[in-house]
Amino acid sequence: MKITITASLLVGALIVAAVVIVTPLWDRDSGGPSRPAAGSGTELDLGRRVADFAQDTVADAGFRPPNRVERETVAAGVGLYLDGRRGEAERRLAEVDFGVRILRDSGQGRRFAEIADRADEDTRGWGRVYIPLDGPARFSVQVPHPVADAYSETLGAGVLRDTPGGVLVVAGAHRTAGEGNAADMAHRTDTVFHAVCAELVARRLPGIQIHGFADTTSPGHEAVVSTGAGDQARPQAVALARALKTAGFRICRAWTANCPLAGRTNKQGRLAADAGVPFIHVEFSRTVRTDPARIRAAVEAMGTAVADWKTAPDGLLSPSGA
Repeated sequence: MKITITASLLVGALIVAAVVIVTPLWDRDSGGPSRPAAGSGTELDLGRRVADFAQDTVADAGFRPPNRVERETVAAGVGLYLDGRRGEAERRLAEVDFGVRILRDSGQGRRFAEIADRADEDTRGWGRVYIPLDGPARFSVQVPHPVADAYSETLGAGVLRDTPGGVLVVAGAHRTAGEGNAADMAHRTDTVFHAVCAELVARRLPGIQIHGFADTTSPGHEAVVSTGAGDQARPQAVALARALKTAGFRICRAWTANCPLAGRTNKQGRLAADAGVPFIHVEFSRTVRTDPARIRAAVEAMGTAVADWKTAPDGLLSPSGA
């Protein structure tokens, strides 16, 4: 009888241990911050993860504008995580009910920290951030209009997966979800999306922002490439246009032509221009965004464009004043 009881206790202990091992790195029902992540993380298809977020959450999410403290707290948490102060970052993010989950992409095998709303993702609409864990952050990939610019999130996730060093920032609500243009992340500065992008600009991380347009908006083109309000990313923009042309795309280059959708008033682009940080604004037609082969070609071309950024010297990308 003693042996049976001991064996039962041992089996019970092993079951408890197994449950602990497979528990996600943060719990939606937990009020406290998660601990700094260890191990390989949850393995999944990162592209599918982002696509599901767009279709299952963003498409129907409401939007509550964050106050200044809320948006600055999320941005500060992202900054702390980039600095390697992960425990402190998680505690700071928990102040506004954000959490961190470690993921391993089943396609490329690289690990990412997913920073996301763990309480009100369907109602607040503040978005997500993906930070690379297997090497330094070198540039940002920004998707301000998921769903509204259909499959722009697929393009963004593709660049993140294919090119090491990217930080992906994805808006959490359709651009029309708020009152007026409150949820139009590309044209507001009072959002979590903009605050996070500002944090990345403060670290001098160049950015590529991905949009989509209706075929009728610019019938003669399949892509519009611009450096937005600045000109610091001209070499990379030229490389992107060249790669797209080689892949058979019809391009409008905003530095040589009067292109529609050149992103001159884009708020993140203006912020980057004011700071002297490279920024690319790229638009793809609906036809491109609904064709898997063209999406693949567009992702490869954008990877070519950010190649300079992923090999930039550390000094270029250090926080301002560091």
